[in-house]
Amino acid sequence: MEKSTGSNMQIQGQRTQSTAIVKVQQEPSIKIEPTVGGQLLRKLFQIIFFVQLFLVSILVIVLTIRGLIYAGSTDRFHPKKWYPPLLVSTASAGIVSFIWQSITFHCPSKAIKAVFWFTPLLTCAVGVLHILIGSPLSLAAGTIAIISAVIQSLYACWVNSRFDYASKILTVSTSAPPYNTTTFVIVSIITCLVYSSFSVTGIGGATATGTSLDIVFIVVILLSFLWSMQVIKNMLYVTISRIRYMNFACGVDINTRAAFHDTVKHLVGSVCIGSAIVPVIGTIRGSARAINLVAGDNDEFLFSCADCYSGFASTLITYGNRWGFVHVGVYNKGFIQASADTWEMFKRVELISLIDSDLTGVFCFLSGVAVGSICGIVGGTWELIIHKGYATEVSIYAFLIGYFMCRIALAWQQASVSAYYVSYAENPQSLRFDATIPVRIEQLHRFQV
Repeated sequence: MEKSTGSNMQIQGQRTQSTAIVKVQQEPSIKIEPTVGGQLLRKLFQIIFFVQLFLVSILVIVLTIRGLIYAGSTDRFHPKKWYPPLLVSTASAGIVSFIWQSITFHCPSKAIKAVFWFTPLLTCAVGVLHILIGSPLSLAAGTIAIISAVIQSLYACWVNSRFDYASKILTVSTSAPPYNTTTFVIVSIITCLVYSSFSVTGIGGATATGTSLDIVFIVVILLSFLWSMQVIKNMLYVTISRIRYMNFACGVDINTRAAFHDTVKHLVGSVCIGSAIVPVIGTIRGSARAINLVAGDNDEFLFSCADCYSGFASTLITYGNRWGFVHVGVYNKGFIQASADTWEMFKRVELISLIDSDLTGVFCFLSGVAVGSICGIVGGTWELIIHKGYATEVSIYAFLIGYFMCRIALAWQQASVSAYYVSYAENPQSLRFDATIPVRIEQLHRFQV
């Protein structure tokens, strides 16, 4: 993976040496300097993120100490039966995620096919495990998992014709990864392992007493965990997308460490905003597309409602999408402005249909589900054998950790794809791009006719 991006090409002068945010302006409409309001919003979200991280860390420490003290005086909670399966599942998540991103890099075509066909089986296995556990919560989780597995199978059959293009775009965009990418991924995974293990200790401490207030504490820890993992993923996303964009658009190589330093110094606020917005808008847009498929055009009332909801989702995606992270890294824009600019650019060059049909985002999502399912099976089966009462919650926590660990491991590849699309949209005539996108656009036009 650690291949050099090639000889340093000189474009319109000497190679950029500064580690400051590169401000490339190809269109007068691009606003490089954020407004005062944008700066305040970025600073506000950055402060909120670090404050909540600090407060939740204190909460986790307190809950862990209290839980261990409580466990020593009662038989209600057994740390030796609760922690080991979850911690082993967490370690498994890190190992499997690293191996999977390596497989995806070296064999993208096989990886894509494997994910779309095996993820439904793993999801179904998780569902069966929860049904065997037999508690009301586990039965509900098991039913959802099995229904999800059926939907995944039907979806894989529906989109199998797109597999070839997905493997091509993944191959061409990741063919020359940034220097030290492997090291960068390993450090990110280790950071997530430590943070996940730390969060797990707090959840275990709250589980020890199990009062109504402790349930609130668990929810707070989980919400903080979800946001923090999104921030870690998107810090990696912004860093790599900036490096790949500069290479695709200008032939310029940027040092990975210097790019990450810039992200930490200048862009944490924008990353925090995007990390809070994108999952919500993505869920709304995904549900809107699913409702459109179910509604069809037979029932006028359902069609009208679905069309209204779809229009709402389409409006939201303009101001919050993952491609905006590319302009956040390259132009130092606020996230909302970056999302709007990239989406408008996609519309202008008629790439929306191509973006919507691309499977790389779905591939990363299903990869996360697959790794999460493996971890859920490991932790849940272990608990089912030694302490059935802990099996449901441990399986769910292990699934979440595995899912996010894999998404973080694959973030550099998804960022490379996004950078490829954005740089192509800015200059489709550039000789740096091959025929992958034009050929696919022509195919889509033929299908529509």
